[in-house]
Amino acid sequence: MSKIEITDHGKVRLLTINRPERSNAVDRQAALDLQAAFKDFEASDMRVAVLAGAGEKAFSAGADISDPPEIWRIMPTVGFESEKPIICAVHGWCIGGALMTMVMSDLCVADSTARFSYPEARIGVTGGVAAALAARIPHKIAMELLMMGKPISAERALEVGLINQVVEKGKHIDTALEMGQELSQMAPMVLRTIKRFVSRTLPKSPSELMLAAQIEIAAIWQSADKKEGENAFLEKRAPVFVGR
Repeated sequence: MSKIEITDHGKVRLLTINRPERSNAVDRQAALDLQAAFKDFEASDMRVAVLAGAGEKAFSAGADISDPPEIWRIMPTVGFESEKPIICAVHGWCIGGALMTMVMSDLCVADSTARFSYPEARIGVTGGVAAALAARIPHKIAMELLMMGKPISAERALEVGLINQVVEKGKHIDTALEMGQELSQMAPMVLRTIKRFVSRTLPKSPSELMLAAQIEIAAIWQSADKKEGENAFLEKRAPVFVGR
């Protein structure tokens, strides 16, 4: 059973992490489900995605340490490619990998209860993707979030340019969907081009580059051509490659 709820609103797709009993912490299966949902969105005729969390406590508490995921899978431009707008609708806690998922998205609406935190320095672990934060907000603010690990409020996040808008409690999803409906009326080719150009302009952290290389290499190792090449070698014949 998928841990991600999917509903369409016109040309806007709402993806909801549905683990409220765990503060929407992302376990291994939830990461795979959300990655697959985003890939399906990209391949569909939907024009905008909104990502939210179920319940009243949190957008997401990040990685579920009881069943650790490959949290990078849920991050735009890292775990999957999308040339369509992605909006995060945040309430309550937004922690660790969830914070970086929001950071790697295009836009963010937060309600007044939102709290943003990257506590990995206090825990003793990091995947390194968080370095991307310094390319998106002022350096000293990024270093404070990354090194001190103290949470900041929605108002402070707005002040430093981490999010786009703060709305009253409980209005984050409706506002994000409204933003999505407006974006869905824009020229898709223009939006895709803007997003591609911005992605090329922003510096990539070492972890981002490493993950991108690993994904490309994994595709080769899982390909039909790899299997054909091995079989041809064992059977002492010329391989017939198909390019996939």
